Amino acid sequence: MAWKDWVRTAEVEPSLYAADFAHLGQQVETLLHAGARVFHFDVGDGHFVEPITMGPIVLQSIAPLIHEAGGVVDCHLMVDNPEHHFEQIKRAGGDSVTFHVEVVDEPWSTMKKARDLDLGVGVAFNPETEVETAVEAALGADFALCMSIHPGYSGQEFMPESLWRIRRLRKELPSSLFVQVDGGITAENVADVRKVGADLVVAGSAIFGMEDLPRAYLRLAKALE
Repeated sequence: MAWKDWVRTAEVEPSLYAADFAHLGQQVETLLHAGARVFHFDVGDGHFVEPITMGPIVLQSIAPLIHEAGGVVDCHLMVDNPEHHFEQIKRAGGDSVTFHVEVVDEPWSTMKKARDLDLGVGVAFNPETEVETAVEAALGADFALCMSIHPGYSGQEFMPESLWRIRRLRKELPSSLFVQVDGGITAENVADVRKVGADLVVAGSAIFGMEDLPRAYLRLAKALE
């Protein structure tokens, strides 16, 4: 299967970086029962972004649970040398990898290394990066990820200027490529993000920061319909 088979018109991706790690498996299972099918897994190396986040050991512990329920794991590599992590991510159960355009010289070559491992591919770009740069780099990928915060830390506020960047991205990309948005997504802005062209919406605190995870997820999902 591939991204075109994973996406049900649009998807809310719970961002596991914001989860309660003492109850990670339980929270994943709860969201699977609520209907979540694509989970966002952030990998930070302490270089490209300041924090060192989750890695393959955590991934391999939750991937079987997600796969058994028919879900997939979308791995966002906030790292300097993304291709060095592809094999580990694949072995640990990742289904897709996203690398940042800011750290690769030849996006096509990086994509090929992921494709050779039967991984889906996304291309991410930071708020300071021109949309045109991302569009050129993303051709041949499954989706382009527009960061609506500075990557690295969960809980940041959505950058309002991201809306025109998302709109521009959707306009410039082929219709076969999805548009993903990550950062500061809330129940109050998710419909606007969808309206300007997002197909894949990553949500961390808007889900895991709430007492009722299923209700928080379903509220976001309904707003995308």
